[in-house]
Amino acid sequence: MRQPAIFFGHGSPMNALGGPFADAWRALGEAVGKPKGVVMVSAHWETGGLGVTAQAQPETIHDFGGFPAELHAMQYPAPGSPELAARVSELTGAIPTTQWGLDHGTWSVLAHVWPEADVPVVQLSLNRRLDARGHYELAKRLAPLRDEGIIIAGSGDFVHNLRAWKRAGGEPYDWAVHFNEAVKSAFVRGDDDALVDWVGLAEDAQLSVPTDEHYLPLLYVAAQRMPGDDVSFVNDVIEGGSISMTGVRIG
Repeated sequence: MRQPAIFFGHGSPMNALGGPFADAWRALGEAVGKPKGVVMVSAHWETGGLGVTAQAQPETIHDFGGFPAELHAMQYPAPGSPELAARVSELTGAIPTTQWGLDHGTWSVLAHVWPEADVPVVQLSLNRRLDARGHYELAKRLAPLRDEGIIIAGSGDFVHNLRAWKRAGGEPYDWAVHFNEAVKSAFVRGDDDALVDWVGLAEDAQLSVPTDEHYLPLLYVAAQRMPGDDVSFVNDVIEGGSISMTGVRIG
């Protein structure tokens, strides 16, 4: 069965501990079932070149500071898959490595999608030598995996401006709402060129994407769209005025 492609708006690492966003991720996992494996592109693994995790048991990486001990102690012992890593390498030229594991962009979400930690996961890095078009074209090479029982996933945030974050909460900025809606609209109409050229996607786009590492993973999901694939959204909320939690399911 062809597997979907999914983008997760992961937001704060604190979502790993539960809450309404985690509830929606769990419901999504129940809806899609358990694939043979997952290839995840996270905002939090950037490299000068392309890497893919290849160990049988990847480490749970706590790549953050200043959060409660409960979060730092959390583990997500999902298996890796050297075989899947080799397949990803075959398709993309990625270099298999054991020098990374599952960072919080991956495990804080998947801990709710598949809480039993029984779905193999490999991470594909963000190659910083590529521009947005390069990431999109690279992502297309992963498409055969969907028919091999593998979910292609990305984890980041459409809108990610920590400088504008409202710690006390509050209404979203107009620019954040406009960009979030522009991304959704592009997904609905299948306008991948607009997603790649994100600077021209909406007025004040660069307020929503001051740096692109949280945006680029969604291109890996957009690139998987095939004729007949439906598009749906989950957790369509902007937190703290400037962080979009919106997720996308294709297929």
